[in-house]
Amino acid sequence: MSGRARALLFVLCGTVFLEGIDVAMLAVAVPVIRADLGLSTGTAAWVVSGYVLGYAGFTLLGGRAADLLGRRRMFLLWLAVFIAFSGLGGFGTEGWMLIVSRFVTGVAAAFLTPASLSVITTSYAEGPQRNKALMIYASTSGAGFALGLVIGGLLTEVGWRWVFFAPVALAALMLAAAVRLLPADTAPPRTAGFDVAGAVSAAAAMLLLVYGVVRLEHGLADWGLTLAAVGAGALLVALFVRIERRAAVPLVRLGILRNVPVVRADAGMLLFFGAFFGFQFMATLYFQELRGWSSLKTSLAMLAMCIEVFIAPTITPRLVNRYGTGRVVFGGFLAAIGAYALFLPVTEDWAYAAMLPSFLLTGISFSLGYGPLTIAATDGVAAGEQGLAGGLLQTAMQFGGAVGISAVTAVYGLAGGGAGIEAFRAALVVPLVMAVLGALLAATGLRGGGARAKA
Repeated sequence: MSGRARALLFVLCGTVFLEGIDVAMLAVAVPVIRADLGLSTGTAAWVVSGYVLGYAGFTLLGGRAADLLGRRRMFLLWLAVFIAFSGLGGFGTEGWMLIVSRFVTGVAAAFLTPASLSVITTSYAEGPQRNKALMIYASTSGAGFALGLVIGGLLTEVGWRWVFFAPVALAALMLAAAVRLLPADTAPPRTAGFDVAGAVSAAAAMLLLVYGVVRLEHGLADWGLTLAAVGAGALLVALFVRIERRAAVPLVRLGILRNVPVVRADAGMLLFFGAFFGFQFMATLYFQELRGWSSLKTSLAMLAMCIEVFIAPTITPRLVNRYGTGRVVFGGFLAAIGAYALFLPVTEDWAYAAMLPSFLLTGISFSLGYGPLTIAATDGVAAGEQGLAGGLLQTAMQFGGAVGISAVTAVYGLAGGGAGIEAFRAALVVPLVMAVLGALLAATGLRGGGARAKA
């Protein structure tokens, strides 16, 4: 790999690092933001959910836009939007300002992340070189999230507004480097015949479905609204399929959904991220609400998950080379099952030494699961649809994260919420079940050798 190729990979990995650190820092800062601005519980929750709604709602459109309108164009444009609205969030004085800022920042990430992933999959040759690049990409994402917890705790101690301003500085450096390093788009944007109806119906469907999933956090409260959102989203999905079948230039070529290995990899990613974010959310809640730990102490306690930063780019490629993606992903899910099962006996005064194995196994799971699933979800896809493949993958990730967090929150509330440790244990069953389902999927259907690297 040449020096310029390494520099390009550094910039592209910076995108997913930025996304991970941004989400993690805000998750740590929300309790302080809520207290400082006097926000209600619902408003504070939407500061987090607004980002998920924007991200998951527009990722499919963002991935296809990279293919049709140009990867470089989309990357540079939406990175600039990310910078602008993250900065505006830092000046927010009302809850609605933060929600709007986070929603638009999520939309920017929905266009930015698939563009960066598709640049990787089209700039590095399929096989060992691309696999190594994707492993580094995956480890950078995990590093961003893990380090974001610690950095978020530190910045929150100084002032929560720095949680918004810090990503602006990092993104500005990335933008300056990207202007020089990103390869030029090889064709003019294909705006003629752009599937506007498909784009609108897809975005509306995803927004409603994710909104319905997020509303699961409220349990049985206003269940009619939750069902209405999910039902309307499902109807729009049916409308979207009808539109795509008739469109001359469809937003999504439906044939890609008949690519079974790709679809199964996306389903695996949904379960993987749902379990991971559900577990991380409940662990944070346990530390801060039940144990009374500070945001910084909580962040340091979970730092052990950063072990994936060292495993993913070094050991995981060798495992993929020898055993194929399917078996490595299966090992990742087994590590996740062990991590979540070991945390189930948690007590109100558990020693940290008893928790440490769960965090270490979670890091190992991330290193074995994320990168190989990314390879499986993009392997064999034509260059002109790599943005679409990346969009489908990112949609699965964000939708899975929303499902995981909403499900554990709903179970936690139905089990009594703040009544005691039993509610935590009940909620922790959710990520365990999702990990078991993921392991079954990996064992029975993920591609085992097709994405295997050659020495």
